[in-house]
Amino acid sequence: MKQVLLDTSFIISSVRNKIDFFEELMEYKIIIPKQVLVELEGISKSKTEARIALKILEKNKFSKINLDSKNTDKAIILYAEKNPRMIIATLDKEIKSSIKNMKLVIRGKKKLAFV
Repeated sequence: MKQVLLDTSFIISSVRNKIDFFEELMEYKIIIPKQVLVELEGISKSKTEARIALKILEKNKFSKINLDSKNTDKAIILYAEKNPRMIIATLDKEIKSSIKNMKLVIRGKKKLAFV
């Protein structure tokens, strides 16, 4: 089964654009780093999208991993380098330009696209 690692920007943008990424990625194993969950909890104090995202995550199944770094973006980049077959779902320009893995992005505010 192919695996997709979701980062904070992807999750929040999906919620903002009303994209059900769990539905769209039914054929994939969804992985979310614990650091991303911590970021969402911090952001949820000021952003409605983050609060909604946390509620969506509570209702769906996904795997949690722990990345060995305090900087989430750098940890995702390192994880991607060690796992070249992992698909990285991100909108972060630094992550996208730093990794060679297949990426999952949002196109036209309504569609998920692999690049």
